[in-house]
Amino acid sequence: MTDTPRESGYRPGYEVAAEQVLELIVRLGLRPGDRMPTENELAQQLGTSRTVVREAVKILSALGRVRAQKGRGLYVADDEGMFGTGRWRPFFLPADLDHVYMLFEFRRAQEMETSRLAARRATPAELRAIEEAAGVCRHGFDTGREELFNEGDDAFHTAVATASHNMFLQVAVREARRLQAQSSLIGLRGSVGGHAAKAVEEHDAIYRAIRAGDPEAAAQAAATHIDNTLDDYRREIQQRLFFSSH
Repeated sequence: MTDTPRESGYRPGYEVAAEQVLELIVRLGLRPGDRMPTENELAQQLGTSRTVVREAVKILSALGRVRAQKGRGLYVADDEGMFGTGRWRPFFLPADLDHVYMLFEFRRAQEMETSRLAARRATPAELRAIEEAAGVCRHGFDTGREELFNEGDDAFHTAVATASHNMFLQVAVREARRLQAQSSLIGLRGSVGGHAAKAVEEHDAIYRAIRAGDPEAAAQAAATHIDNTLDDYRREIQQRLFFSSH
């Protein structure tokens, strides 16, 4: 598989297997609703144990990529999201770096436009929601609670999208962040670290520009935030490649 250099010492076998199952679905040309190979067959094809495959299937079920039907086997899930696997080709692979980078390009365009529109359209209540979410994110960082940081981060981007008053952008932001969360879980778990301090400041900059009603400053602050998040991903990937090859 293409990501073998990163596997050594960093990722449990079931994470690697989950990624390989997704690649196998693509290779076999399976569509949502199609029946997949059995756990035994998957174990044989991936050269791993059935136990590892079972754990991989649990991850993929939780992510909404695979559906297990009792007594009937495994199926490619019918993802009803606007940007779900049933509607998008190529099939999004969370550990494929080209896919991750394309997703960042897409998110950059989205976040710039939602921030730009929010600066024009945000109501006082929506401004408060953005400010409060940024505060939760900051509190999570200050207290070292990653789950609180992530909760605030999600709430912040959702609140900005809501303030754009554009339902298509709201759905697009939610779906793109969902795909990125899959990438973090399967390919780059725990990569939030280095960028968290900057992210807190970047959220504040986006909020201040929206509050000031300055669309272009808001869009630029959002672009900076996404660019720096991507830089953090790149650094994490380079570290893993470096350490796993030594």
